[in-house]
Amino acid sequence: MPNPRLAARYAKSLIDLATEKGQLEEVYADMKYLQAVCKASKDFVSLLKSPIIKADQKNSIVKAVTAGKISNITSLFNNLLVSKGRESDLPEIAYAFIDLYNEIKGIHRVTLTTAVAVSDDLKKSIESKVQLAQGLGSIELETVTDEKLIGGFVLEFNNKLVDASILRDLKDIKKQFAENLFLQKLR
Repeated sequence: MPNPRLAARYAKSLIDLATEKGQLEEVYADMKYLQAVCKASKDFVSLLKSPIIKADQKNSIVKAVTAGKISNITSLFNNLLVSKGRESDLPEIAYAFIDLYNEIKGIHRVTLTTAVAVSDDLKKSIESKVQLAQGLGSIELETVTDEKLIGGFVLEFNNKLVDASILRDLKDIKKQFAENLFLQKLR
C-alpha cells in the first residue's frame, strides 16, 4: 500500500544526511539507479514487497543487485530499511528523494508523451520552448511513447497538462456527436 508521507520522511532524512556528509550528488545518482532498477524489474519490486521472503534474504539480494553501484550511505540506508521492515517502500522513497532533490536544485520534471519516439533535436527544441514559455530554470525531460495517441503529443509539467493529441481531438468530436448539439439546427 503506497505511503507517501512515510516515503517523504525517509527521503528527507536521507537528503539531510547526504547534505551533511557532502555526498548529495552521489546519493542522488544512487536513487536514480534504484529508481531505474525498480522500473525495469517488476520481480525486484515484488521481492521487496513479499512477506514470505525473510529480511536477511532480502538484504543479501538487495546488496547483490546494488554491489559496487551505490555509495556507502545508500547501502547503509537500504540495510536500515530492511531491518525496519520498510523495504517495500524503497521504490516510493527513491521517487520522493528525487522529487525533493529536484525541488532543492530548482529542476522541473517535464513528461512528453508521443505516439512515436522523438529525436534528440526535437527533445532539445521542446525543452527550450517550455523553458522560455514558462520561465522554468532547469528541465528534466522524460519521454514516453504511447501509440494510443495516434499523433500529436501530451506535455505534463508543474501539475499542468497540454494535450495536443489526435486521440483527444477524436474524443472531443465523439462527445459532440453524442450530445447531438447539431440536432436542433437541422429541424
